Amino acid sequence: MSDKAYDASLDLLRRLDPKLIASNLSNICRLQPELAADLLASVDTPLKTLTCPKTNKPFLCCDYNRDGDMYRSPFSNEFVGDDKPDDDAPKPSEHLRELELFANDSFDIYRELYYEGGISSVYLWDKEEADATSDGTIGFDGVVLLKKTLDDSSSWDSIHVFEIERKDSNTSTYRLTSTIILDLSEGKSDKNLTYLSGNLTRQTERDYKFKDSSSHVANIGTLIEDVEIQMRNMLQEVYFGKTRDILQDIRSFTSLDEREADRSKQQNLINKFQDL
Repeated sequence: MSDKAYDASLDLLRRLDPKLIASNLSNICRLQPELAADLLASVDTPLKTLTCPKTNKPFLCCDYNRDGDMYRSPFSNEFVGDDKPDDDAPKPSEHLRELELFANDSFDIYRELYYEGGISSVYLWDKEEADATSDGTIGFDGVVLLKKTLDDSSSWDSIHVFEIERKDSNTSTYRLTSTIILDLSEGKSDKNLTYLSGNLTRQTERDYKFKDSSSHVANIGTLIEDVEIQMRNMLQEVYFGKTRDILQDIRSFTSLDEREADRSKQQNLINKFQDL
């Protein structure tokens, strides 16, 4: 019964308005609390932002830095929330924590160069079999989060979950699962509102050579850069391009002025996408 309920929940979420994915997921979890953990781990929602009390810097929250209702800050390595964290709350080992700070600094530069704004956060965790080592022979897993909001009405969320598996003495296999959540809106009132929302997920696997643990961060950065460029081009050229072609070719019973207004909204959505 639980497997059928889980599949039915995922099937329902795929058919509901993607703009309301967070509230729809919350409602289903309330109806089926026994499925909440699996659904929260399987369904990507727009990233939430909190502020680190020690540094007063914003950071992004996801299931990978969560412990109950609290979220670990990448700056202070402490959990932020109303409750006190348990003593066994998950945290990276000493060396991995240093690597996590290095990764956050590196992707902060990447964010500024490519997004010209927004927020980035990186979280790393040790392998189950052993902690990460400085020579890179024992790798780690992690997630890279990127978010940019435009005019409080449009947003781009990137979630990159990666695994590192050693292949031989100086080569590792990097497996990346990338999800982009896009939400574009144009217009103020419900009558004139035009929006485009949805998500795109791709999986990538590549082999890179490494010298030490910091090489893993550089390799992951290279892989994420390539994947994000491919997915952005796919969204812009395939999805936006096909949608525009269809809307221009279909027969319309509306007046010329109304059609011009619709085309103007479509162009504004494209412009917002290019600014994200």
